[in-house]
Amino acid sequence: MVRAARLHHLDPHLALAVAWQESGWQQRRISSAGAVGVMQVLPGTAAWMSSYIGRPLNPYGLYDNVTAGVVLIKVLNRQTGPRKAIASYFQGLGSVQQHGLYTSTKAYVHSVSALHHRMKRGWNPV
Repeated sequence: MVRAARLHHLDPHLALAVAWQESGWQQRRISSAGAVGVMQVLPGTAAWMSSYIGRPLNPYGLYDNVTAGVVLIKVLNRQTGPRKAIASYFQGLGSVQQHGLYTSTKAYVHSVSALHHRMKRGWNPV
């Protein structure tokens, strides 16, 4: 995860925080919405992120799952800025733009931000 984040110029602690919030770093996790893996990436999102890196991404593979999530955060950050990027990762960019942040999204952003801060200071949840 750290390698993928550095390769795509994203703070590794942020990638770790999102992954911990999303799945507890469990690659076999599948959500009721069909999001898979450590970064809880939808297969369609992995296909979209493939266009940014120039090769197919398999969201069921650990490295590709992490790469898809990292690149998505990077793309969203460029489009919206850091706070809304994390919100959009959770809620969806179109929904954030159309409806603003839901209460659950605000809680998600707060949790990821707190995890990010703690991880930057050396905290490891496992």
